Amino acid sequence: MKKFISILLIFTIAETYSQQKTVVITANDLIKHVNYLTSPELKGRLSGSDGYNEASNYAANFFADLKLKPLLNNSFFQHLKVEYNEIKEPLNLSIYNGDELAELDLGKDFVCRGFTGSGDVKSDVVFCGYGLSLPEYDDYLDVNVEGKIVLIFKQNPSWKIEGLTSEMSYPRYKTNLAVRHGAKAVLFVSKPNDINPQEPIISVLHGPGEQPINTPQLHIDIPIADRILIGSGVNLKFLQTKIDSSKSPYSFDANSLAKVSVNAEYHKEKETQNVAAILEGCDPILKGEYVLVGAHLDHVGNQTNKLYAPGANDNASGSAAVLELARALSTDKSNVKRSIVFILFASEELGLVGSQFFAENLSVPAESITTMINLDCVGHGDSIQIGNGKSAPELWKIAKSLDELSARRMVNNTWAGGGADATPFHSIGIPALYFVTTNSYKYLHLPGDKVETLNFELLEDISNLAFLTIKKIAGGEYVRELIKQ
Repeated sequence: MKKFISILLIFTIAETYSQQKTVVITANDLIKHVNYLTSPELKGRLSGSDGYNEASNYAANFFADLKLKPLLNNSFFQHLKVEYNEIKEPLNLSIYNGDELAELDLGKDFVCRGFTGSGDVKSDVVFCGYGLSLPEYDDYLDVNVEGKIVLIFKQNPSWKIEGLTSEMSYPRYKTNLAVRHGAKAVLFVSKPNDINPQEPIISVLHGPGEQPINTPQLHIDIPIADRILIGSGVNLKFLQTKIDSSKSPYSFDANSLAKVSVNAEYHKEKETQNVAAILEGCDPILKGEYVLVGAHLDHVGNQTNKLYAPGANDNASGSAAVLELARALSTDKSNVKRSIVFILFASEELGLVGSQFFAENLSVPAESITTMINLDCVGHGDSIQIGNGKSAPELWKIAKSLDELSARRMVNNTWAGGGADATPFHSIGIPALYFVTTNSYKYLHLPGDKVETLNFELLEDISNLAFLTIKKIAGGEYVRELIKQ
């Protein structure tokens, strides 16, 4: 009997939580958007590409169908210009074992850096450690790389070097430095002794500086680097251990030959666009205050027609959430006293370019913006996490209290300082929350970031928590707080 009562009690509690759980936005509706945004036709939605433009039109048409108003000059688009690099065929990497040529697989053995240069290079490979050249530490000091292909660690050392800056970790900086020493191509490889060494990822985050137009840049897998090094009698783990333990360079000719062919079309400036719509509040006074709800629409694109990054979690999931939030809030306008601006940002992958542009060119006074809600990578993982709670604690408490009455999936961990596309708004004093999911980066910038890897229930739960949070803020139940920087 006691066992029966216990089971009955558990069932009753579960049923009660199920009844409390708010489901205004459904997984089925979210997945429809994700399916479209990750389709091969959109080729990874790189800002400036035809695929991204199609995604932008899709979002603008969706807002129009909801009868939302364009935010800017009778247009849903806010135009801006970004760097752009299209990687075409041929794209090949081969290594020689004696006289035998081994052709490597794009997407498995290697990928291009997003801002690779073009070129056909067949040359010896020289290992140059971290690819740095400083007075205290110089990987190029005792080695000749003129006309050669250099193999270097993508990341910087974990130990301190006088004069080393964060900018020096960017691939563009390391590539331009290699070129100044005479190199013709660069092979980046992740540090093998890291706890979770990074796979070759498709990334367009390149850093400042001039584009090395005539220098191919590839990110190769660790086992491929070891195959290149086999003639030297050492492997990558040994080399990282030797350099890190001595804190001294160890560069040498790898006694290996490689062939690289890359064809890339670079544009210093190419037009792209943020997509923005407004739902006007119903209160005659509070409608002059605004809640921003955003996510980045872009991803990292494709490399030839053989490889593209679908970007289901990053960030078709967040974009789908914004679209369905727009639908839900425009359908149920009751108590939407403040106006709500829905934004899909361009070029987050280049370094928050679209959101920074939006924050620097606001169409309403910054002081009239009550808060900014950002959704990024909300479809994979196991729990809900909301960032920037240490900077806007009162705002964070609203989301936390609503989660406790609904899905009960939000963790207590948070941080200060914005995060992703919330950062530019936090930087100008606007309280912001960054909705994300925990353990969500397994397939980050990989071809495996597909719809079928998503946690559909979690995507639904976090979207509905965002709905409840926005509804409460738009209803006037939150007073903008002075944020802690």
